[in-house]
Amino acid sequence: MPRRWVAAVACLAALVALACDGGGTASPRPSDGTPRPGGPAVMAALGDSITTGFGSCLVLIACLRNSWSTGNGSRVESHYQRLHDQNPQLRADNHAEPGARAAELTGQAEAAVRDRADYVTVLIGANDACRGEVDSMTPVATFRTRVDQGLRVLRKGRPKARVLVVSIPDLYRLWEVGHTEPRAVRAWSHGVCPALLADPTSTAPAAVARRASFRQRIDDYNAQLRAACRAYGSRCRYDNGAVHRLRFGLDLVNTLDWFHPNATGQDRLAEVSWPAAGWSH
Repeated sequence: MPRRWVAAVACLAALVALACDGGGTASPRPSDGTPRPGGPAVMAALGDSITTGFGSCLVLIACLRNSWSTGNGSRVESHYQRLHDQNPQLRADNHAEPGARAAELTGQAEAAVRDRADYVTVLIGANDACRGEVDSMTPVATFRTRVDQGLRVLRKGRPKARVLVVSIPDLYRLWEVGHTEPRAVRAWSHGVCPALLADPTSTAPAAVARRASFRQRIDDYNAQLRAACRAYGSRCRYDNGAVHRLRFGLDLVNTLDWFHPNATGQDRLAEVSWPAAGWSH
């Protein structure tokens, strides 16, 4: 390989390594400030690929620096970034995992307890619906049981922690705005959320019914997330559907899988979910 190409490949590899920071902990940014009373000292993020910033850098892997919750990069004004102004020593741990379903919430919650987190964000449920077919989606009652199990770990292990439960984004809208975009259709054909996005241009009754069932399942999950947070008690806050109401367009998703939020999308997630956290007051 010519020397100039070797140098170019090395530079690209370095850029990918910088952009796709895989570390799970956000270190405090340099600051001369002092902690303000009442803010968290440790925060933790629980959830799936959305909260890992998946696909928001150069490739389809987690990019924690762009997470709406714990990101410490310059392109997303995450919850961590906003809270850092109150406490320059704030530490953030991201326990979300690509592909995680509600069944994994308990293990993630146990990690947050070990962190001694006093602020925990939860965004879970997309993968419970994004199965191969409608019958494979997690039943609503099972979903609620698994969410309750995870939240119970937090309530027992960190009873004074504040918990923010975030609604699942409106993935059906993504189909609405993307099924006429050939590049999105090609990407989705590789198995992206098939319960919703398989045969995205089909108008056959079975395809229409499948997408409607998916949409209803997300609505049902969000209703259970609201109810689970209410049952948790006063230390849990729900975003009241703010994230679900966010009108995602193709400009807010990456152009690799045309599904996961890009950095701008992550920033919007942080913006619309932040008021529910209550720290700004």
